Amino acid sequence: MTAAFRDEIAVQQRLAELDYLVDDGLATALYLALTLGQPLLLEGEPGVGKTTAAKALARALGAPLIRLQCYEGLTTNEALYEWNYQRQLLAIRLAESREEKLADADLFTEEFLQERPILQAIRHQGPAAPVLLIDEIDRADDEFEALLLEFLGEASITIPELGTFTAARRPIVVLTSNRSRELHDALRRRCLYHWVEFPEPRRAVEILRRSVPSASEPLIAAATDFVGRARRLDLDKAPGLAETIDWVSALSALGAAELGRVDLIRTLGAIAKTLDDREVILGALDELVPAAPENT
Repeated sequence: MTAAFRDEIAVQQRLAELDYLVDDGLATALYLALTLGQPLLLEGEPGVGKTTAAKALARALGAPLIRLQCYEGLTTNEALYEWNYQRQLLAIRLAESREEKLADADLFTEEFLQERPILQAIRHQGPAAPVLLIDEIDRADDEFEALLLEFLGEASITIPELGTFTAARRPIVVLTSNRSRELHDALRRRCLYHWVEFPEPRRAVEILRRSVPSASEPLIAAATDFVGRARRLDLDKAPGLAETIDWVSALSALGAAELGRVDLIRTLGAIAKTLDDREVILGALDELVPAAPENT
């Protein structure tokens, strides 16, 4: 695969132009995935920007984004392909009306084949290879991982009735995982790997500045510091970058220029996603914002 960027710095710069800021590690992982033509597995806490990385990469390349959202019970029919049974039944009835008989081979042809995201990525014919996002692979069953191995290793899938379909040009594949369960070694061996960290404070501030341009600098700085401290608490779900952006957006929408306690408590649902987490944060409020201004 020909590299779309000259190096990882060019990846970083292009994504920054699209207001998606990445550190050196993620920029290098994306560059290598593009250059080597290998799938990239991104793991990290929820809300650190794994899904957004694939979206931003597609925009940077001017490529279509094909998304497969994983869930428990995901099957071949939803992910790879399925047969259009209604059209097959219609063809059978039409043949019967003509007193003709259809063989199985007549019913399992490309005419009756419905593409799902993975087959769609393999057969894509556009000017740019698509970016295939296999999102939250850890939510799918173990069996689904096995279905992916041929595709991840060879950019192909086999349909028993039709044979093997191999991509003329490898799609760019990004898998994400929140580590709700451990993935199998066979899948990991077929991918490059990168752990996406929660951004360090300076980069978090810049991300918030770009994501919520209406927010004041004091508000952004205080919210970044607050979330950093809150993440060190014993929470069920530590707030990620996505929640932080939502929170600052909510505070800005309320007209807050600084992080006052009244507005903080009113909008706490943006970063505290369980009752227990809300109580933990409220209980540590003096520690988290000892000098927060009062507002009414």
